[in-house]
Amino acid sequence: MESTPAWFTGQLLLALPGIGDPRFEQAVIAMISHDADGAMGIAVADPIDGMTVGAVLDQLDIAHDDPLAQPVFLGGPVEPSRGFVLHSRDWGGEGAVQVADRWMLSSSHDILRAIGEGRGPTRWLVALGYAGWSPGQLEDEMVRHGWHVTPGSDALLFETPPTRRWQAAFAEAGVDARLLTTEGGEA
Repeated sequence: MESTPAWFTGQLLLALPGIGDPRFEQAVIAMISHDADGAMGIAVADPIDGMTVGAVLDQLDIAHDDPLAQPVFLGGPVEPSRGFVLHSRDWGGEGAVQVADRWMLSSSHDILRAIGEGRGPTRWLVALGYAGWSPGQLEDEMVRHGWHVTPGSDALLFETPPTRRWQAAFAEAGVDARLLTTEGGEA
């Protein structure tokens, strides 16, 4: 089991209104790594229409007893056909990476088999693709006020309905998202 560097790793990255990229409007991204080499995160608030975990397991010929109707998320625009499972630390299989003492990230089929057999982690979500930034790119976007970083709770990540995660994450940080604006003020 590997461990990832710190900076914003293990926190949630929230898109601010007017970020300028429609792919990230109201995005909630679980930060997997952020260091001098760049950053990577998994978006967790944008379910892919009509795609469920059970359907993915069916496509991969992985048996499952439960229907597994949980949505599959669009994890980001980079490598959208590559799958990831963001999950609690109570399961660690082949290639699982620990993320800042909070979560694990797995991308091998063994975690999907474990989920299908009911012996996987207690909390998990499945995403296709990831959000990636080259060295200094995320810091640059933060200076231009495109993102807000917050710890976010695991309940928010794994239990809050996806359509409410963005607003709920701001609320946990003490910010009323309805008051956020793209307009600047004058002093």
